[in-house]
Amino acid sequence: MQLIAPDPGPRVLHVTQPVDGGAPRVMTDLARAQLAAGLHVTVACPEGGDLAARLRALGADVHPWHATRAPGPSLVGEVRRLRRVVEAVRPDVVHAHSAKAGLAARLAVRGRVATVFQPHAWSFEAVGGPTAALALKWERWGARWASRVVCVSDAERATGVRAGIAGQWRVIPNGIDTERFHPAPVDSVRAGIPLLAEVDPAAPLVVCVGRLCRQKGQDVLLRAWDEVARRVPGARLVLVGDGPEAQRLRDLAPDSVLFAGAVTDAVPWYRAADLVVLPSRWEGMALAPLEAMGCGRPVVVTDVDGGRESLPAALAPRCLVPAENPAALAGTVSELLLDPPLRESLGQLGRRHVLSAHDVRHCAEAVAGVYRELITAHAVRPVRAEYRESIHS
Repeated sequence: MQLIAPDPGPRVLHVTQPVDGGAPRVMTDLARAQLAAGLHVTVACPEGGDLAARLRALGADVHPWHATRAPGPSLVGEVRRLRRVVEAVRPDVVHAHSAKAGLAARLAVRGRVATVFQPHAWSFEAVGGPTAALALKWERWGARWASRVVCVSDAERATGVRAGIAGQWRVIPNGIDTERFHPAPVDSVRAGIPLLAEVDPAAPLVVCVGRLCRQKGQDVLLRAWDEVARRVPGARLVLVGDGPEAQRLRDLAPDSVLFAGAVTDAVPWYRAADLVVLPSRWEGMALAPLEAMGCGRPVVVTDVDGGRESLPAALAPRCLVPAENPAALAGTVSELLLDPPLRESLGQLGRRHVLSAHDVRHCAEAVAGVYRELITAHAVRPVRAEYRESIHS
């Protein structure tokens, strides 16, 4: 009697160029959930950092894909290498994360396989002048090769629509692992962080987690910090992360600001904080406020796309400030540092919001629904025999 092998789960190829920051964290959480659900998950990404090792530890297949962060002359080779990965994996769905991977993946596949593009904030918002115009032109043109454009906020989708991008849209807010990001006593957490060994345990502590770059606005926070330190004596600020602005920020920072550098796990820093601040100039939907609220900590975020949508309506009046406004930022941060009962209340409210609206399991199921739609529509499995020929045409 011949046994029929069970049909394997759908084959998903995630593509990411950045190996640190929010986009690969979202992708890693999705990969974890998809592997648990029985999907065959492969990731194409650069080998820098520890992303590839973490993905392999989860059980994902990883194909090294050398790619620079910005487009340039190397793009032709990057597309060619990615095309070879797609040919080897023969996925049912290609899911490209962020601008560079979205560019290379759509050029490599050109609609022959169901393709999901997730911008994680639009590329044309990150640059100016002629570069922004070129990025916008590409996004308008490349939309034809995305079966779905998945935005992490309604505001991100609205920005794309206003920019003239004719996408097949789906909004799926970012989620976090609410079992990993949960509250813990501040005192016990601070005692285990070496960088805080010389800091008064009673000192009000503000934490900012994010890549040290113009987008995240740490320079705005530093311009606000002198006023915060004047109004809240003894307060300390910790910048957690690394990036191209690291040295400039160190040059700007007074002695009351500490630099933690890049960390593999930001959970202890969220739990150690009295207040978590994200002073971004633009966002898709930042993970840091969601992670901080998951840990029961109050947050202050700037009123930008993807910032305001991370907050429940009840928190916005207390926790939302105008972007690039050091005076407003200093005022809100100082007021919250001086009001511990209010911070406790806001932290509890934020935790409840994340549990109800931003659990990663909800996000993963919504993405799985998109995959099911696309696999059915593209009918990929019956034409796998034709795939090798089409990918070379």
